Amino acid sequence: MHPRRPDGFDGLGYRGGARDEQGFGGAFPARSFSSGSDLGHWVTTPPDIPGSRNLHWGEKSPPYGVPSASTPYEGPAEDPFSGGGGGGGSAQGQSSDAYIHKLFLYSLFTENVLAHPCIVLRRQCQVNYHARHYHLTPFTVINIMYSFNKTQGPRALWKGMGSTFIVQGVTLGAEGIISEFTPLPRYLFGISSISSYKVLKTFFRVPAGAVMEGVPVPSGELVAASVIFVFLTYVVAMPFYSASLIETVQSEIIRDNAGILECVKEGIGRVIGMGVPHSKRLLPLLSLVFPTVLHGVLHYIISSVIQKFVLLILKRKTYNSHLAESTSPVQSMLDAYFPELIANFAASLCSDVILYPLETVLHRLHIQGTRTIIDNTDLGYEVLPINTQYEGMRDCINTIRQEEGVLGFYKGFGAVVIQYTLHAAVLQITKIIYSTLLQNSV
Repeated sequence: MHPRRPDGFDGLGYRGGARDEQGFGGAFPARSFSSGSDLGHWVTTPPDIPGSRNLHWGEKSPPYGVPSASTPYEGPAEDPFSGGGGGGGSAQGQSSDAYIHKLFLYSLFTENVLAHPCIVLRRQCQVNYHARHYHLTPFTVINIMYSFNKTQGPRALWKGMGSTFIVQGVTLGAEGIISEFTPLPRYLFGISSISSYKVLKTFFRVPAGAVMEGVPVPSGELVAASVIFVFLTYVVAMPFYSASLIETVQSEIIRDNAGILECVKEGIGRVIGMGVPHSKRLLPLLSLVFPTVLHGVLHYIISSVIQKFVLLILKRKTYNSHLAESTSPVQSMLDAYFPELIANFAASLCSDVILYPLETVLHRLHIQGTRTIIDNTDLGYEVLPINTQYEGMRDCINTIRQEEGVLGFYKGFGAVVIQYTLHAAVLQITKIIYSTLLQNSV
């Protein structure tokens, strides 16, 4: 801090002369200073101006760098691992910050792009009531994915990817609108209703750990309000989710080159009863509200609880390791950010495994009556029509149990194993790469 002073100022006789000010008891005569500390006080401390720095009348400014009692000091809101002070950070901090942002983008890429072929095959197996092979292991799934790629090309495994992003965008938009116009809480344990939003929050300069750190255990009223919030969100996104499901399971052999906004068009058409003609077996949206919202709410609650639990364990383990031995700033940065990704991974895995049978029932109800033709998951070529006649959720559960057995609810489960094995491998490889990059940048 550079004090404002006239040219030739020597620190002696300042504020002297005919000036009489409150707070100083009158004019200050010119005098000599016997110690350097006294001189340093008058040189570094600017004159008191009533009303400045939120002072009250009669109060004096504290020495520079010391917070006053009336205005408690609040440090700059900065990333604790940004590597710089409150002035914007050093080049090293900005470089580390960029690494972490790319890290979360890689996680988002893995969750939504790299794993999309597994999602496609998983959904096709779930809705294929003709299938004799259930593909419960990853070995048969890899074989059938190779057959699809060989006969139809790579597009067969990445179909409908754009519509999945649209559904997530609609869900985020619905969350924002509902939270803006209603008093309903958006978070349970500080966690949003869809997993990708947590990654996006951290990417857009929200410090790691800020999502769930210090969030108390919610009360019963808060849990009920959060459930209502998720209920409304999934009701809004339901018709678009149904349209996206059709795009991901429709065979590439008979599929037209639809535009990227076809999902939005089909979703709106499903609501108003217009668009592509459907058969009489099509279930109305009101019949799909309960299974869709039930799956969404249970997925939200399970993932929230598991993510909070895993994050607490990882944070405690990291804290104990820091107490036991000193760690480098690079390791501290990774320990601060990686628990978020690991907790998100564990929550998504557990919720998908637990709710897989309900997801199978949900997808069959959504696809019924839409005149969708899927690939033959037994042979890897040919196509099959979907001609189910379920009357509702209970009838669908009873029919699957009687005709396909209990394992019929887990058709395509091997794709889930591949999906999360791939996700775990990418997380570990990314951690090793970024540990090396951050070490080299130090």
